[in-house]
Amino acid sequence: MARNIEVIQKQMLDAVSADQNLAELNSTSKFAIYRLFIFIVSYAHVLLEKLFDTHKKEVEDVIEQKFPHRPSWYRSKALAFQYGFDLITDTDKYDNTGFSEDIIEESKIVKYSAVTKNGGQLLIKIASENEGVLQPLDELQKEAFDFYIDEITDAGVNYIVVNNEPDILLLTLQIFRDPLVLDQYGMRILPDGGGTYPVEDAILEYMKELPFNGELVLFDLETKLKAVEGVRIPNIVNAESQIIDINTGEYKDPEPITVRTIPASGYFTVPDFKGVSYVV
Repeated sequence: MARNIEVIQKQMLDAVSADQNLAELNSTSKFAIYRLFIFIVSYAHVLLEKLFDTHKKEVEDVIEQKFPHRPSWYRSKALAFQYGFDLITDTDKYDNTGFSEDIIEESKIVKYSAVTKNGGQLLIKIASENEGVLQPLDELQKEAFDFYIDEITDAGVNYIVVNNEPDILLLTLQIFRDPLVLDQYGMRILPDGGGTYPVEDAILEYMKELPFNGELVLFDLETKLKAVEGVRIPNIVNAESQIIDINTGEYKDPEPITVRTIPASGYFTVPDFKGVSYVV
């Protein structure tokens, strides 16, 4: 890790002080010529050490992402998928010669991916995005992605591509409110509140903050709600989720969330806030 300039300067000044041949260099003025030289050399050292740190990280990232048979390699390749482009024969790369950066970027329709090991096979979870909202690939896009993954997957690797509608998060909350701040419906009372519902906004904000395939922790959600102005006590009465049945394509019955859960699809949606009640 790169040292800061003060540490390097001190080491050099200490070395000057310890050298009897440099005894005449004893000025304490920060404008002394020898101190200015030390500052310049120290600054150059800082830049060099930062470059070394950057290079080391880049090399580590390449090793992490490019090493075959690792989940991170498959995630990197899922995100690199280009819809409408063909692979160079016998490779896992595209020939983008003649295409603009905008067209290339637009073809990368997989915006989120997570790859994990599960019972001897890989779960490749993917999602696209439309106006900031996560969504699955459509039928034709999924068909192309499946062909692409089949082409690049190493021999003997079993995998499942998960391209589902979002898990549905069902919350039953009892919010003990400050009646000076929130009304009985959870709306902010102040005129400049603009008809906002801070609790609902906080829930949606928490969902946005979750990384793709991130773990939803009820305690963390409760902590988020505690920080909302006008909320005295947030009580999570019940939490459930519904996931897609991969055999039928329909949502299964709700399953309880006790402490934490990872979405089967990689992400959640909150359909409504009918389960939120406000009490004093």
